[in-house]
Amino acid sequence: MTTSRALLVAAALLLVAAAPAAEAVCGMSNEQFMSCQPAAAKTTDPPAPPTQACCDALGGADLGCLCGYKNSPWMGVYNIDPSRAMALPAKCGLATPPNCS
Repeated sequence: MTTSRALLVAAALLLVAAAPAAEAVCGMSNEQFMSCQPAAAKTTDPPAPPTQACCDALGGADLGCLCGYKNSPWMGVYNIDPSRAMALPAKCGLATPPNCS
């Protein structure tokens, strides 16, 4: 990842953390993003199933945009396993964009 792209990703994630009520990143607020965190946590075995709040949030999100963050180093800051996160749309009955594979 280039330095400028890494800085852009870091800035986007900081916006999510700083603006809990806003549609901050990819159509998801920080609160919506965090509603999915337990289902994608890398330190929980087995992970919790996604909640209805998580599925509702993903249903309104730009999933193609979110897939762009799957290799972000910030996933670790939020204790998110990228593979688990990428599996959430299917668990919620949503179509997974092709760029998520």
